[in-house]
Amino acid sequence: MDISVIIPLLNESHSLIELHSSIRKVMASKSFTYEVVFIDDGSSDNSWDIINQISEKDEFVKGIRFLKNYGKSQALHIGFLKAKGNVVFTMDADLQDDPEEIPELYHMIVNEKYDLVSGWKKKRYDSLLFKNIPSKIFNFAARLTSGIKLNDFNCGLKAYNAEVVKNIEVYGEMHRYIPVLAKNEGFNKIGQKVVRHRARKYGRTKFGPSRFIHGFLDLITIWFISKFGKKPMHLFGRIGFIMLIIGFLFAAYLGYDKLFINPDARLITERPEFYISLATMIIGSQFFAMGFIGELILRYNKAKTHYRVRQEVNL
Repeated sequence: MDISVIIPLLNESHSLIELHSSIRKVMASKSFTYEVVFIDDGSSDNSWDIINQISEKDEFVKGIRFLKNYGKSQALHIGFLKAKGNVVFTMDADLQDDPEEIPELYHMIVNEKYDLVSGWKKKRYDSLLFKNIPSKIFNFAARLTSGIKLNDFNCGLKAYNAEVVKNIEVYGEMHRYIPVLAKNEGFNKIGQKVVRHRARKYGRTKFGPSRFIHGFLDLITIWFISKFGKKPMHLFGRIGFIMLIIGFLFAAYLGYDKLFINPDARLITERPEFYISLATMIIGSQFFAMGFIGELILRYNKAKTHYRVRQEVNL
């Protein structure tokens, strides 16, 4: 199969038929073999009914319905697991991503051998104050911390070599940082392409200002994981070692001073240096313990899914 298109959605019933028609037209024009996988992330409208109707008429349309709303990352996780295409696309269901971009992105993956190509919505039809400016700040911070030169990390339209999606773990709200996850797994040929951004036709955005706060917190998390996720002892052990050395030096100073310089001075336990020494050695030991626990968790942790599937169609 040439292409898998993964489409997470939440209450997008008005756009699904039009979106499917556009995708089908593009695939037919290029004679691609394909599948479209809709993941209904707990919609409260009739989105699932429409997915069923489309799948009855088009055998290449598949559907997954979550028991409740788990989030976009979980929807992408199961979509990546189910995808069978050599090139995997992700796109949003709100008609702001244009399926006409698919052939060029496919060409970049197959012929130019990119691992991942991200869309760049250079000209946007979103609120300047609440989406455009925060997005620019967010993307600048992501470029700075990750070293990946992308202008739009959060663009829903992306193309992947199938090997990439089968070797990354998308969890929490890490869908914003899939390029970083891919880079951490050794997929370094990451590119971007300017894509058309269309104004929202139906409904309203599901994302509020809080997503940028969550995005920056996730950025800190993924920076930490990329640096120390595979060797937590390298961080916690280093801090613990420094703290233990400080505590030991204070203790050695106090002992030497009491034995050889001021034997008649006040008791060691009455001096503030004693408590500094004690506290730093205890904290240092705790950091060492955190490092060991982190290593044990990393060694024995097994991946768990954090979602429940209610129904599947054509899978």
